[in-house]
Amino acid sequence: MAETRLQSPLLEMYELFADLPSSVCTDILSTARPRDYMCCQVMFFVGDPITETLLLTDGCAKITQHGESGTEVILRLIAPGDVIGELGLAAGSRHSSTAQALQDCKVLVWGAASFEATLERFPILQRNAERILVRQLDELERRFCEIATEMASPRLAHALVRLLHQIGHKVNSHVEINVSQEALAQMTAMTSSTVSRVLTNWESQGLLRVRREVIEIHSVLHLLGLCKVA
Repeated sequence: MAETRLQSPLLEMYELFADLPSSVCTDILSTARPRDYMCCQVMFFVGDPITETLLLTDGCAKITQHGESGTEVILRLIAPGDVIGELGLAAGSRHSSTAQALQDCKVLVWGAASFEATLERFPILQRNAERILVRQLDELERRFCEIATEMASPRLAHALVRLLHQIGHKVNSHVEINVSQEALAQMTAMTSSTVSRVLTNWESQGLLRVRREVIEIHSVLHLLGLCKVA
C-alpha cells in the first residue's frame, strides 16, 4: 500500500479527484489496490457484472463495442487519470462495453460497492463523476455528428486533434500520438485503407509523419485548419 500512497499528489491532478483535499485523496487511495495489465489483455468484457472500479495511472486502454457483423468500434481511448468503464453505476450492473489494454497498463482498483459508497460520502467526487459523464456523452454526440455529416479528411483531423489533447506528448519540435491506423479507422467509421490514404497525403504535405503505431504531428495549426474543411 505504500506504493499506492506515493501516488496521492498525482491523484489530485486527475479530473475525477479535482478540488478534493489531499487528506481525502489519501483516504480514498488507502482503500485501493494496484494491478497491472499486459498489452492486449482484456480488462473486462461487455456483459460482465460490474464488480470493480478501475482508474488508469499508466499506459493506454480502449473501450470498444462490436457491430452485428463483428466490426469493432472504439468508443474512446483511456489515458492516465481516466476511469476505465462506467462511472456511477451500482454494483451488480453490467458493463456495456469491453475494455482492453493498448499498452502495458497500471491501474488502481476499488470494489464497486466501496467506490459507490465513496461517491455518496464526498459530494465533490460525485460532482466530478457527473461532469465526466456529461463530457463523454458530449464527445460521443460530436463524433456521431462528424461521422454523419463530414468527409474523411475533416473527420480524421477532428479525431487526431482530440487525441492530441488526450494522449499526445511533445517530442522535440513535434507532438507524437501513440495510435495505430487501424485504431483511427475504428474511431472514425472509416476503412484502414482510407485512413492510410489520407495520412499519406498529409505526410506528403509535411503536416505529419507516420511511423509504426505512432503519428508525429508537425503542424498543429494546419491540422486544426483541416477540421474546418467541408
